Amino acid sequence: MLITLLIAFLSLIILMIIHEFGHFIIAKKFGVRVEEFGIGYPPRIFGKRFGETIYSVNLIPLGAFVKIYGEESDVDDYRSFSGLAIWKRILIVLGGVIAFWVAAIIIFSVLFGIGAKVPVGDNDVPGAGDIQVQVMVVQVGSPAEVAGIQAGDFITSVKSAAAGVAVKKIADFQNFVQENKGSSVNITVDRQGTEFNFNVVPRVLHEQDQGAVGVSLERLATIIKQYPFYEAPVRGTMFTWEVTVKSLEGIFGFFANIFAGKGVPAGAELAGPIGITIFLANAASYGLGFFLYFIGSISVLVAIFNLFPIPALDGGKLVFLIIEKIMKKPVPVRWEQTITAVFFFILIAMSLFVTVRFDIPRLVDFVKASI
Repeated sequence: MLITLLIAFLSLIILMIIHEFGHFIIAKKFGVRVEEFGIGYPPRIFGKRFGETIYSVNLIPLGAFVKIYGEESDVDDYRSFSGLAIWKRILIVLGGVIAFWVAAIIIFSVLFGIGAKVPVGDNDVPGAGDIQVQVMVVQVGSPAEVAGIQAGDFITSVKSAAAGVAVKKIADFQNFVQENKGSSVNITVDRQGTEFNFNVVPRVLHEQDQGAVGVSLERLATIIKQYPFYEAPVRGTMFTWEVTVKSLEGIFGFFANIFAGKGVPAGAELAGPIGITIFLANAASYGLGFFLYFIGSISVLVAIFNLFPIPALDGGKLVFLIIEKIMKKPVPVRWEQTITAVFFFILIAMSLFVTVRFDIPRLVDFVKASI
């Protein structure tokens, strides 16, 4: 499990490198001088100059950066960012976001080239068959762990002395467990093609985030079948669009609930970089297809997030450029830097809050499960 955590972490770093490469390649295309392209954040471990650009590896492994001449100051030079026409600067800013979507298309194209099971909701009716409910996480000390249920098991049925149900949806299992709290139930699972039966007594009292049995479930279906190599990119592009639309609907619903005073929507989970890494590590544990689906979806979500009109994000930079276009003059450099710094610290504070409140407990559970 710790290996998958490392793989997940490196995958996110690669996404960040791709994002910065999007800015880098368009800046180069427009003849802007790129002073440095760095993997990780300073202090620098080592760097090598090729042409006019330093390519560096830095100590803090939390992403990547590109230093573009004239981006943070008003430089009267045709080879500076500030010396370009606004439409070219907009394309450079959008380059990072576009790179996320290009990465998603490539990832989903590979996914359609190999075929895979992917998560689906209980209300989704996939065109293909082979719908299964898989145990993703078993809580430490829970009835499920005591009984011997393991992450990766597929739950096929659950029964009591009086009745039983075939499990085709997560709700099938959850509802049956709720009706039989405190009583012994028999859970049948498929573990790598072999059937096992476990007697479990669902808890009457339990932590809200653990459930009566202590398992986290995912409904999987083979809705992405394998396609010929020449058709996979078309499918991957179409699927990227579908994921983008669904992500936008989910984000709109999230904020609509918040502004309506309804709180965080049911099923929504807040996660920072550590939490996302853990989710991705869990996905990597259950097959290449699931991993590709998850990281492709993350790439789309991060692309959308970067377009938010918040200073310190690409969307915020676009806002300043639009203001410049409307006002016929750039926003004073000091104003832009001050506003960006304020929002940067706000984002860092929010990230730290989510990390401490949600991600560290997830990390502790992940480590415990790995020991």
